Amino acid sequence: MGTRTNREEEHIDNGAEMEVLSIERVFEEEKVPGWREQLTLRAFAVSLLLGVMFSVIVMKLNLTTGIIPSLNVSAGLLGFFFVRMWTKLLERFGALKQPFTRQENTVIQTCVVSCCGIAFSGGFGSYLFAMSETVAQQSSEANDAQNIKDPKLGWMIGFLFVVSFLGLFSLVPLRKIMIIDFKLIYPSGTATAHLINSFHTPQGAKVAKKQVKTLSKFFVFSFLWGFFQWFYTGGDDCGFKAFPTLGLQAYQNKFFFDFSATYLGVGMICPYLVNLSVLLGGILSWGIMWPLIERKRGDWFPADLPSTSLHGLQGYRVFIAISLILGDGLYNFFKVLGRTISGFATQIKEKRSSIPLSADTTKPLADSGVSFDDQRRIEVFLKDQIPNPVALGGYVAIATVSIITLPHIFHQLKWYHVLITYIIAPVLAFCNAYGCGLTDWSLAATYGKLAIFSIGAWAGAAHGGVLVGLAACGVMMSIVSTASDLTQDFKTGYMTLASPRSMFVSQLIGTAMGCIIAPSVFWLFFKAFKGVGIPGSDYPAPNALVYRNMAILGVDGVSSLPKHCLTLCFIFFVMSILVNLLRDLVGKKRARFIPLPMAMAIPFYLGSYFAFDMCIGSMILFVWERIDKAKADAFGPAVASGLICGDGIWTLPQSVLALAQVRPPICMKFLSRNANVKVDEFLAKLS
Repeated sequence: MGTRTNREEEHIDNGAEMEVLSIERVFEEEKVPGWREQLTLRAFAVSLLLGVMFSVIVMKLNLTTGIIPSLNVSAGLLGFFFVRMWTKLLERFGALKQPFTRQENTVIQTCVVSCCGIAFSGGFGSYLFAMSETVAQQSSEANDAQNIKDPKLGWMIGFLFVVSFLGLFSLVPLRKIMIIDFKLIYPSGTATAHLINSFHTPQGAKVAKKQVKTLSKFFVFSFLWGFFQWFYTGGDDCGFKAFPTLGLQAYQNKFFFDFSATYLGVGMICPYLVNLSVLLGGILSWGIMWPLIERKRGDWFPADLPSTSLHGLQGYRVFIAISLILGDGLYNFFKVLGRTISGFATQIKEKRSSIPLSADTTKPLADSGVSFDDQRRIEVFLKDQIPNPVALGGYVAIATVSIITLPHIFHQLKWYHVLITYIIAPVLAFCNAYGCGLTDWSLAATYGKLAIFSIGAWAGAAHGGVLVGLAACGVMMSIVSTASDLTQDFKTGYMTLASPRSMFVSQLIGTAMGCIIAPSVFWLFFKAFKGVGIPGSDYPAPNALVYRNMAILGVDGVSSLPKHCLTLCFIFFVMSILVNLLRDLVGKKRARFIPLPMAMAIPFYLGSYFAFDMCIGSMILFVWERIDKAKADAFGPAVASGLICGDGIWTLPQSVLALAQVRPPICMKFLSRNANVKVDEFLAKLS
């Protein structure tokens, strides 16, 4: 997959002045610090402070809505301002020994995100808390002692330490293929990199100043727009995000424009094919398939099932999406594996230089038409190699410790359950990192659900299968989530010339922080507030009950899924492989008209609302390119980054307001004409 980047040879006409647009030429005179110099004590001190703050926010959201926004942008911005203030203070007193660089800024962002990411992947609002007696009592099945494990600070910290590091080692050997050869975008990582580069641009660069100014304008607009929207969200399904743009019936089927600045920005960064594939997937699923299957209610599945039951329509949504993702991910995994083996064999045979060749050419970088920015980034990215034996050895060593340790934490979980999970996990980690690189969506929770059903069914109801399924979900989610986060941070580091080695070390330190901070914060919530996990309380943890019910279903086996679900899954799995094969056979020119199965799968499960936002972002960029292509190429990423960053930063004060129990004063809701008449009549009676 290619991506749109700033073009070095295109110019902006600014009066009589013509300026070359290249980020790395602006930084050309600056020496890139070594990977050890990028890892500073002040960076990790700031990371610790921000890690605690973000972990509290994520935990709050975990135990309330369960929806966690990306915090990459917030971490990058706050890290910059904190360290910049510190260095300015030292500079006044002449005590500044090491200037603050964009590489150090990237290290802070990476460490903070990996730390607070444990608060999500640790399952404190989902699989881990679903093991507790509090949640088990809300279900009529599998609430016996062998399927219950109440949270304790000690075993939670131990569990996270033995499962959270594996994901960091699983995809390290594929980092070059994901970032350089596939040129995956990772929209949040790209936006964060543009932000960091903008703040560290030397004052003498006029074009860079314009880019920073453009980013700042759209940052402020996006932030204020998020603030404005907040006033109208004082209840369920309230505000602009619940605006039935295409009508109430379309809204019920997830077809609407939700006025999200983030997705507009993502649409401007993602290639047109990705955005159109997402929209096509939304139309195919929510526009055609789900309404047709809904008509089979009472025939294919019981008519009285709730919408969240996997025995009903939700089962089709989850498993068909997984089938598309697995088909696409497995095809690309084996394709990449074949190219990698072929490339290594060619290098050994021809005794090439130490710089690895790209997947599709044998030309040196200087002669291959690569832009100056990409040349410099590739050189730095390939300079500080993380030896593959270290990555593979680390994975095997940690997996061995985990296989021995986990059965002592969960007595129902057997060593062979963990072993099989660790054999399969790298493939699924690749699938998730690849999909996240296309659309910015991490489906770690979806892969965790796959582990719930497969491992839970394997264990069986008589051997604590519910608890086994939930524990296996935690193992899988931890690997898949951290692997995707690391790859996204590699993309940020690639664009800021941060060493992959410093990125990896920063991830290790941030993960270690998170393994202590996240369970400690959860334990504080659990002890300080009454009724955590109970419906109607301030912290009901709704996803915990959902995960437990899925584990109960997993013990019953996939045969309990609705009629024809497995057949449809098989059809879409094969279709995903055939579409990818067709894309490779027809060539690049024709392949751009064939949709991407991975991108199509995202709205199958989540809905189509964000597809409209992304396509509108694409349309804005398309029109801009027709009007002034040079300016669109130069400032398009800055506009997109400003939209993403502003909306991302707004989530921070919004979360603080939620923590302070400050609720929006207005609920803007939309009703049909008939419903509105009934409401008016009811209010008239009350008056």
